[in-house]
Formats: sequence, structure tokens, C-alpha cells
Amino acid sequence: MSELLLVTFIGLLMLLYGIGVPAAYSLGLTVLGIMLLPIGPPLNLIVITQRFWAGMNSWVLLAVPFFLMAGRIMNITGITDDMFNFATELVGPIQGGLAQVNVVVSLIFSGMSGSAVADAAGIGSVEYEAMTSNGYDGESAVGITGASAIIGPIIPPSIPIVIYAVLAQESIGTLFIAGIGPGLLLAAAMAGTAFYLGKKRSWPDEGSYDLSRLFETFVKAVPGLITPAIIIGGILGGIFTATEAALVAVVYALLLGFFYYRSIDLNDLYEVSKETFEDTVSIVVIFGFANLYAYWLTLSGIPDLIGEIVVGLSISPVMTMLLLAVVLLILGTFIEGIAVLLIMVPMLVPLYPELGIDPIHFGIVMVVTLMYGLITPPFGLILFVLERVTDESLDKVMKSMVPYYLPLALALLLIILVPDLSLAIPRAFGLL
Repeated sequence: MSELLLVTFIGLLMLLYGIGVPAAYSLGLTVLGIMLLPIGPPLNLIVITQRFWAGMNSWVLLAVPFFLMAGRIMNITGITDDMFNFATELVGPIQGGLAQVNVVVSLIFSGMSGSAVADAAGIGSVEYEAMTSNGYDGESAVGITGASAIIGPIIPPSIPIVIYAVLAQESIGTLFIAGIGPGLLLAAAMAGTAFYLGKKRSWPDEGSYDLSRLFETFVKAVPGLITPAIIIGGILGGIFTATEAALVAVVYALLLGFFYYRSIDLNDLYEVSKETFEDTVSIVVIFGFANLYAYWLTLSGIPDLIGEIVVGLSISPVMTMLLLAVVLLILGTFIEGIAVLLIMVPMLVPLYPELGIDPIHFGIVMVVTLMYGLITPPFGLILFVLERVTDESLDKVMKSMVPYYLPLALALLLIILVPDLSLAIPRAFGLL
């Protein structure tokens, strides 16, 4: 019976998602549809209501709208220009300097937005225009811009990590800290690729180092640069939780916008609040349906069935993670990453003890893997964002990502094979 339920569930879910029904509603309608069939658990409207409400009524979920709001406020303060100028002075003189600037800015910006799409949309056009106006062809410029954007959801704060933490009932703070090592590894992989391509394609540099100019731009960028330090330091120091850190980030962004940069007003705050409210409504509805879906999975015994199948393969935890990463990579090329998290995490979490998988390590592996889907055809969201904010066609944008697939895949392989890349820092701070 469980096998029939699993096939029916996947078939109905993919059908709804394939015809354009949003992920949250696809999950809800699938669960409701199977409850109406004789093979599924009986329909119980009281349980449906309770589970839907329980999924939305979560303290830790407050981190998502506040981090979104903080990132949006940072986007309109002018801090992006200061960071870009500092990064240009820091790594611009290296071969292919502006490509290296692109990686460094994405690394810094990720500490504010927590979203790869926000990174690509917020600073993508700035990076693209700077490169194309300084001797880079459009394809090279858009390629490194899109590839570096996926650092955002790995380095804290991270919206996908918050979502994984809520679904898996793990510590957001621990997962944030666990993302630091893998995020730096991804940045190094992209910087190395950019250096190689710069030598091969004779990309220009930005002249020699000017220490006075470097110091001047650093001082201007300090308010933005310390944002990740405030968030991570506060969590590690026990000053506030990850959820409270999101509110601290909003307050800090507001102080910068109103009193340091003096670049925002009440109308800007209203627009940011309105956009954040709209996103928040969508997110809490998603989690309501996700909680209902997780409850239905437990009743139906599908995690047990999947566990029996995987355990029956008699493979090691590392090989299991590699197999799951391949599955996630395939799903991520066709389904938006948040939707994959909603579908897969409730299925996999009950299996972690039996499969010998560390939930923190695999959470980072899952998020990194799904980020690849954002730059992979046919449904990579970053590809479509870059098409809108640059002068390149969608075909050119897709082609530009090709040189980065192999280095990023090798980085993912290292993250899987070397758990300490994710776990060493949390362990050092007593979080594990």
C-alpha cells in the first residue's frame, strides 16, 4: 500500500506543479486529494486545520521576514556602491580584477541579503555594467555574476537554511555557522575559476594597488562589512538567538539608512515593509501546507518505505549522501529550491538516524546542491533575473554558466566527503 501511495503522491504532485500550481498549493492539494482516495489516510478537516495552523504559528519563522526586510533596506541605502568600491581596491589589481571583485562583493553582500536571487537582482546589474564598461565581454560578465550569487544562501544569514532548520527542527544558529566554511570554499572555487579564465581570455586588471585609496574605501564600507559580524558574533556570543538576530539586522539597517547614509525616507520604508509583508504571507502559507504534508507522510509510512529502500542498498552514509545529492541536483534543475526543501526534508529527516547522516552536515549539503539549480536550465531563477537586469539573451546567460559547473561540483563533492568543512566551526564554539 505504501508503494502505491508513494507513486500516487509523486505523480499527482508533479502533475500539479507541472501545470503551474504554486508549490505550497500543490502540496496541499496533493495531500487533500490522497486523503479522499481509499488508499490514503481518512479525511479529517479538524486535523487539517490544526496542522495547517501549527505550521504557520512558529517563532523561528519570524527570522525569514526580518532578514528579507534587512536585505531590502541595505539594497537602497547606497551600501552596495561602498562595498563595490572597496572590493575593487582590494582585488581589482589581480588578473581579471573585476571578476574577482564580483566574487568578493557577493561574499560580503550574502551577509545581508541571505538570498541568491536578491544578490543577482540587487547588485547583478552593477557588477555587469562595471565589467562590460571596462573591457569584459557580456558573456564573461554575466557568467561570474550569476555563479557568485549562489554564495548568498550559504554564508549566514540564509533564507533557505532558516527554512531547512524549521522543517528539520534543527538550530538555525548552528546551521548558520556551519555554512561559513562551505561558503568560503565556494567563493574560493569561483575566484580560482575566474583567475584561470582571466589568464586564458586576457581579462584586464584594475591597475596597481593604492594603499591610501584602499584604506579610504575600507573605512566607507565598514558599516556594511560589520553586518555579518554583528549577526554571527551575537549568535555565537549568546547575546541573541538567530530569530532575534534578524530583528537586530533590521534595526541596524534602519539606523544606517536614516542616520549614516541618509538615503531612505518613510516612503521607502513603507515600500520595503509592503514587499516584505507580501513575501511573509506567502511564506507562512507555504509552511502551513508543509506541516500538513509532513504529518500526512508520517501517517502514510512513506519515510519508512524510503528508508527500507535506501538501507536495502547497503551503502555507506557517504555514498547515501552522494546518491541523495544527485537526486536533489536533478530535482533542483526542474523545481525551485524552496519547493524541493518542502517536499524532501519531511521525507528525509526521520531517516537520518537510520542512515547515519548528520542533520547539520546534510542540511548544508542540501542547500548547496539546490543552489546549483538556480543557475541550471531549464528553471534556474538566477538565469531569468540576469536576463532582465543585463543586456544578454537567455541563451547567452545559460551559456555563460558552463565554465563554473565543474568547479562548483568539485566543491560540493568536497563538502560531502569532508564533513568538518561544515561541522568544525560549530564544534569549536560548542554548538555540536
